[in-house]
Amino acid sequence: MKKFLLMIERKTPDGLTIHHWLLISSAFSLLLLGMRILITGHITYAFLGWNLFLAFVPYYISGWLNRHFKTIKNRIKLILIILAWLLFMPNSFYILTDLFHLGDMASGHQWFDLTMILSFAWNGILFGIVSMLRMESLLKTAKGKITSGIVICMVMWLNAFGVYIGRYLRFNSWDVITNPFSLFGEIFGIIFNPYDHKYVWAMTTCFSFFMVILYYSFKKSGEPQA
Repeated sequence: MKKFLLMIERKTPDGLTIHHWLLISSAFSLLLLGMRILITGHITYAFLGWNLFLAFVPYYISGWLNRHFKTIKNRIKLILIILAWLLFMPNSFYILTDLFHLGDMASGHQWFDLTMILSFAWNGILFGIVSMLRMESLLKTAKGKITSGIVICMVMWLNAFGVYIGRYLRFNSWDVITNPFSLFGEIFGIIFNPYDHKYVWAMTTCFSFFMVILYYSFKKSGEPQA
């Protein structure tokens, strides 16, 4: 794990790190979005920029925590930072569901819309995976390999559940503060009436398995091949 993190953080011969490439890739996505708005005169896909920003938040938090973890002495502060990371983490994978909008593509420039939406989804995935790698590294150092692996799988399940809440129930991360009664009312209803929400559990379970496979496939891709 540490070797992989060192690999993705280490500067490549051209002087760029994974962080730089993520920023370049995000800038490319935003450029495509800006071009589409300029050419068509419509802001149909402007939400992609906001969704990418939300996907960047947990990436930023994990990066900050990775740099300052050893200097944080206040346990309450540490817990609040981790909770903030957990709260925004589903946004990184939520952006995958923007692929649903491929069905709304205009016939005149489908290839452009396909490239644009896929680029945003790709960046969201990368922000999420790198963020998870950082947090797993910290957790592995503090609690060990087995515990960190279990927690990662649990976080992925929470991410999938969060994606469902965001996409289908239309709640946002900040609704925990601005609209907690409605949000938790919906969550408790799903938890205590599982039979009436079979679709929710099926979607959450399926998507969480997909994200775990995606995460570990990416992680293992940095290891020497047999």
